[in-house]
Formats: sequence, C-alpha cells, structure tokens
Amino acid sequence: MSGSEKNVRRRVITPTSDPTNVDPLLRPRGSQQYEAQPNGCERAFVQRNKIKWFWAPAFFGFWLLLYVTISIPACHRLPRPLTIQDEETHPDQFIAERAEKNLRELVSLGPRVVGSRQNEMAALKMLSQKMQRIRSGTANDIEVDVQVASGSYVHWSMVNMYQSIQNIVVKISPKNTNSTTYLLVNSHYDSVPAGPGAGDDGSMVATMMEVLRVLAKSDKPLKNPVVFLFNGAEENPLQASHAFITQHKWAKYCKALINLDSCGNGGREILFQSGPNHPWLMKNYRRAIKHPYASTMGEELFQHNFIPSDTDFRIFRDHGSVPGLDMAYTYNGFVYHTRHDKAEIFPRGSFQHTGDNLLALVRQIANSPEIENSAKYAKGHTIYFDVMGWFLVFYTETEGVILNVIVSLISIGICGYAIKLISVNSGIKLEKILKKVGHTLLVQILSVVVGAILPVLLGLFMDAVHLPLSWFSNSWLILGLYFTTFFFGLAIVPAMYFHWTKQVTGSALLHCHCILLSVLTLIFTICGIRSVFVLMLSCLFYTVGLIINIATKLHTKDVAWVIPHIVCTVPPFVFFAYFSHGFFTTFIPMFGRFGENLNPDLAVAVFSVAVGFLCCGFIIPVLQLFNKSKTIICGLMGITLLCFIIAMTPIGFPYRPETNVQRFAVLHTKRTFHDAENKVRRQESGYFIMPQDRRTYTVKNAVINMTLAQRIGSDCDKEINCGLPLYNQRWHKTRKNSLWIPASEPVLGENVPTVLLLSKNTVSPTRIRYEMQLSGPNHMALFIQPLNGAKMMDWSFHQAPLRLSFEPPYFIYFSWGVNGDPLKFWLELEKPNGNWNSTTLELGLGGHWTHHKELITPDFKKFLDSFPHYVDATPWPASFESRIF
Repeated sequence: MSGSEKNVRRRVITPTSDPTNVDPLLRPRGSQQYEAQPNGCERAFVQRNKIKWFWAPAFFGFWLLLYVTISIPACHRLPRPLTIQDEETHPDQFIAERAEKNLRELVSLGPRVVGSRQNEMAALKMLSQKMQRIRSGTANDIEVDVQVASGSYVHWSMVNMYQSIQNIVVKISPKNTNSTTYLLVNSHYDSVPAGPGAGDDGSMVATMMEVLRVLAKSDKPLKNPVVFLFNGAEENPLQASHAFITQHKWAKYCKALINLDSCGNGGREILFQSGPNHPWLMKNYRRAIKHPYASTMGEELFQHNFIPSDTDFRIFRDHGSVPGLDMAYTYNGFVYHTRHDKAEIFPRGSFQHTGDNLLALVRQIANSPEIENSAKYAKGHTIYFDVMGWFLVFYTETEGVILNVIVSLISIGICGYAIKLISVNSGIKLEKILKKVGHTLLVQILSVVVGAILPVLLGLFMDAVHLPLSWFSNSWLILGLYFTTFFFGLAIVPAMYFHWTKQVTGSALLHCHCILLSVLTLIFTICGIRSVFVLMLSCLFYTVGLIINIATKLHTKDVAWVIPHIVCTVPPFVFFAYFSHGFFTTFIPMFGRFGENLNPDLAVAVFSVAVGFLCCGFIIPVLQLFNKSKTIICGLMGITLLCFIIAMTPIGFPYRPETNVQRFAVLHTKRTFHDAENKVRRQESGYFIMPQDRRTYTVKNAVINMTLAQRIGSDCDKEINCGLPLYNQRWHKTRKNSLWIPASEPVLGENVPTVLLLSKNTVSPTRIRYEMQLSGPNHMALFIQPLNGAKMMDWSFHQAPLRLSFEPPYFIYFSWGVNGDPLKFWLELEKPNGNWNSTTLELGLGGHWTHHKELITPDFKKFLDSFPHYVDATPWPASFESRIF
C-alpha cells in the first residue's frame, strides 16, 4: 500500500432509501448533491441553506408588532361606558356615568382618614343619604345599619387595635324572604392621609352604590340577600373588615364574599385571589363574567408576599372563614396612595368594566345553589386565567396536575421521536445522535444560565452607578436593557458552540428546549406550583408544530420547517405577552414604594429573565438559522448599550410631576426621652423622613438642609424602636433606613399621647402588675420593652404576641374613630430574681396628627415646598416620647 493510500480516511455510511432525508443538523456544510433547485420564494429568503441576514430586523419586528398591536391593546381594552341617556335603551344595566358622579361626590369631601370629620361624619352622611334614596321605591327589602365597633387582632407582628371605627352596612333582600344565606360585597371609603382616594378605593365604593341601585329597582329576583359593606377603616390597616366579620349581627350569615380593592387608578379589575378551596366560586365567575380578567399567577404571587400589600380578603378568610373572590384595579399604580389619585383621571370605561362584572357576579352567586351549603363544595384549589380578555379558562388543581403530566410526557415523547428520525434519515447510529443531542441540551441549559446571569449583573451595575429605576417613566427601556441582554446570552452560547463544532444548526436545539421545559413542568407540578400551566402551554404549542412538521415531512427541509414552528408559536407568544404586559404594568409602579432595601433593577432583571424565557424561549433559537447569526446576536448587545446611554440622559430620569412621582413620608417630629427618675434626658425636634424607593439622593441638593440628613440607625442601638413614631408595620421593618434632619419644634395638637400609671400592684414576689391609661390623637403607636431580665407574662392586649413568643419591643397600633375615650390597659411582668429595685419596663409613645393641616408650621411648609415638583411628600406632625417604669 502506497504512503498516500495510508493517509486516506475511509468512512462508510449506510444510505437510506430516501437520500434527501437528511436532517440539517447533520448535513455537511456545503453539501449540494441532493438539493432541489430553489424556487422564487426560497431565492428571496434563503441563501446557502440559511435565512438571509437582512431578514433579521423583519423577524424581530414581526414579534414586536404582535406585541404592540394585539397584546397591549387587549390588556387595556375597556367597554363603551353607558351614560344616563342610555338608561332607557339599556334597562337593568350598570350606568358608568352614575358611578362616576358618585365618585366625584365622595372625593370632593377631601382625604378621608380614620378619625377625621371627613371620614367619620361627611362620608357617613353622604353614603347614608344615598342609601335612603335607593330605598325609596324599591321592590326589595333594604336595611341600612351603621356599625360602631372596637376590637383588635394581630397584623403581621403588630397588635392592631381600634376603637369606635364605623361601617355602613346595607342588606338588600327579596320581599318576605327568610333566607339566612348572604353574599357579602366589600369595599372601603376611607383613604390615606393627604390622598383623595379616588382609585383606592372610592372607585369601588361608587361602583357598589350603582350596583345596589340597579338591584334595588330591578325586577330580576334575588334568591338570597346581599350585604354591601361600605368599610370605614381599611387603611389603618384592615380594621373595619375585622370589626364587621367578628361583631356584626349579619356576619355569621355571610357564606361568600366579593372583595373590591385597588392599588391603582382605573384599568380593568383583576381577579387575583379565589376561594380558597372553593372551586364553585370560579365556576360561577366563569358563567357570569362579561369581561374576564383573572390569573392564578397573580394569586400565587400575592399569597407568597411578592406584592407588599394586603386586602380585607385575608381578614374575612382568616377571621370569618368566608370564601370569596378578591378583585382590584392595578393600572396606573404610580398615583396610588398619593395626592394625585384623583377622580378626574379615572376612566369611565373602567366603571363600566367593573360594574358589568360585579352586577352579573352578584346575581350569579347570590342565586347559586352552592352558596347555601358552600362547605359541601370545598374541594381544593383551582387554576384559572383569561385569554386576552375574551374568555376564562378554569379547571381544578387535580385536573391541572393530570394535564401537565400528560402534555409534558407527550412532548418528551414527540421530541424523542423527532430525534430518532434524525438517526433514521441520516443513517447515523442513534447512540451518536443521542450524544450530540445530549451536548446540545447541555448547551441550551448553559445558555439559559448565561442569559440569566447577564441581566442580573447589569441590574447590579445600574444600581452601583446610581441609575436604578431609569425605566420608571419609560418602561420600554426594560426591553432594551434587560430583555435584549437575556436574549443575547440565550443565543450567543449555542452560536459559539455550533461555530466551534462546525455543525449546521437545525431543530435539535428547539427539541432540547422543549425537553427542558417539559422537565421543569413536571418538577414544578410536583412542587405544587399551579402557575406552571404557562410552561405546559409552551410545550403544547411547540409539540403541535413539531407534529405538523413530521406529518408534512417539512422537518427534513433546511428552512421550511420554521414556518409551522412560527405559526404555532404565535398564539402562546401573544397570550404570554398579554399577561406579561399586565404583570409589568402592575409591578413597575410598585418599585417606587418598595423601600430602599430592594434593588429595583435587580428585581426587574429577574422578572425580565422569567418573562423572556417564557415568551421567547422558542423564538430566539431560530436566530441560529440566519446567515451572520453571530453578528445579529451581537446586535442585541448594541441595543443594550444604546439603552444604557439613554438611561444616563434626562429620558432615563425616573420621575415626572403628577404622573410618575417619587414618594417620601415627612413627619415634623418632637422626640422626648426620659430617664428612670422621669427626668428629660434628651429632647430634640426635626424632620423624620421615610424614603419609599432607592433614589433618596436625587433630592439631596434641592431640599432645605438635606445635606445635613443623618441615618437614624445609630439610635436603633440605644433607643426603643429607634426613638421614632413609626406609623405602621411596614415602617417598622424599614426604620433603620429613615433620615433625620434637625428643625424647629412642631406644633402638636392638644391631645398629646399620654400614659398615666393608675396602679402598680405586686401579684407575687416575682410578678408585678401595672394598670395604665392611654390617651391621645386618633392614631398612636405604643412600644413595650421589658428591662433588666423582666418578661411579659400577661396583658390586656391581644394574646397572640405572648402566646407566639414575639420578640420585644412589642408594637401596639391604636386608632379611634368617633370616640376618643382613654384606653385602659394592664401589663403583668415577671422577674425571676424578684428584684424590683431596678427598672422593669420602658414604654415608647408615638402620636400622629395625620389629618390636621392647621398644624403645619411655616417652617415645615417651607421645607415641604423645597422638594422638587416630581416628589409627593406626605406630611403631618408627630411626636415620640419614652418613659421608664
């Protein structure tokens, strides 16, 4: 054998009966032997078995066009609002114009804070007069009751105590009924300090009034009574709902609930909590609803505390065992709890949307047979979601598990069959094909990891260079900053792998992605995550496209197989983009009130990875089929760089006056600290500032004396609860981030918080009992800290903090509505050594004058006026005093 013959490598491949059946993944680069002549369409799009590079912008533009023209409009679609003139042609229907008038009348009263004249007198009078007008001429029985109640419960780690707060409760019943099964409908008419409360929650109160009017004059009968609870103390938080469900005479008959709340101003109300464990409610929702908007994913996010809020739904569920539906507005959350939450910007179409739904739901649930014995139908969780606002998909959790497992296994099986076809059509042994596919699967997993890491790093970098929230006013920057970065990582890793291995890519990368999603679907199903239905849908539609390709033999073509794949990817993409847009519309404003501890860009980066993986996981791999694919992929990073430059310009500045504001709570505070001999050891006045987001430094050079601001953290080590008049539990959690600026003394009301020691009695040699009396303004905080080895053994407050061994200092929040009588309480402490010569107890007293504009001093007003126009500062005078016993 000659030397030249020794250097010749011989390879024998068994040919198939159809030599054109060679998967493009395995066909040698440049092979032309069996290729048919391209037609006109192929000449326009394809060059050397790949899509021509200049079609890449059209490819991206196609998906962007679907998002802009279908998904976004569907997310914001509202029905035509009916006017009073339409009432003749639309009898027995909700009239949006009437609801709008109700809202304007309520908001005209001003902020309705618990304890204020606006809330306890003006709002009560207005609502009572409305109810009396509705009662006249009705074919039903209507009863109106004003509840005044006192009580307490534990909210998170705080004892939430109330005295003489008010509810207006209206029951509408069929004539001569003896039914003891009621449907409860709830919303609240109180508001936060300095906020008009149009969206939260005046809009829902106005809607309830109009629904009640329609029911009162309607000839359509109600089988069971409906109780409309106009709740007078929700912002405190959640006190009035607790008062109703634990004390009102009608509470025990309420078998189901529709709760109405808001964290925005307008849009569509989303159903984000149901049940729990009462699927019959969702069945009735599906039957009745005219404009469905619901999400299991929203329910899981809310119940796992991803949303920093709470609603009355929890109170009815936990303290009354009442199952129900929880619905809320989430659009335009930028004005939520600010002075810009006005009736003028609330869309009339939102009234029609919610009113149509609520009216139909009330009739459906009140007349349903299940409500009469709801416990009989308590059969587990549900999975539900609307499709583009057109219809609702609903099934039980058990059915969801079965569906997820079947679809996942079928997807894996079909992908496995497609991989086997590669072996059959190419003539290469299946073992070698599986090895290559295994490598491709690892590459795909690595690409997801790299794609996730890059946006996270960018989010950390944006925060480090003081550019967080650059997308707060221009949310499209998220697409250019974080989505494109994720897409780059997702695409560049396979591109480099195929470049280094000299393989021509095909559908194998998509098969591997489908297998990955199927495995994740099975894992998350085992973990009990109901929202995994979104991954199941991705697998389902990809598998349908793959079956079409196999059936038509298009899978053997270089590029043509992409057509069925894209066609089958459009429906899930449009749907995922639809609810993802709603997701970002809800969450972006929330980052303006999450506080300083959270890096908002890091959170948005994580959200972008999750949404990008879901929406475009089967789209980005198609980039490998383009000529110059690596150049196209690198162009994504060019977009990221461009958007980073834009973020550094005024376009990237987060805040805008009135529409996208920066939030601060500013309390003109007097602090007084006493020693064990009841002498003042420290006294000072200043501005206690509680930032609500990450960019406190943006106002540093504008606000008077802001350069003198000091972190309060040092006081947290030596004073009870940092020596601050903390307003609620959320402030309590972030108290170390607060700022203090020395200032002149505030003007406080006459009723300064005061604790009087009524008696001190020895219960046993190791136990002592203090009887005390607390008086002061409508809103007070009491902090209790045992000293020198003393332990709180018993008290007159709610027992849960002691029973559950909460860490002191104990936080008691106390508010009163119409009756400001002093609160008497007692504390019983124990010292094992019986040494009562040393101090035993320290009390911290916080007082808040939240609705007393007349107490704003000229200096305080000047300080507030120095904030930039894009800032919404919520001000009031406050005091803090510590005493040792």
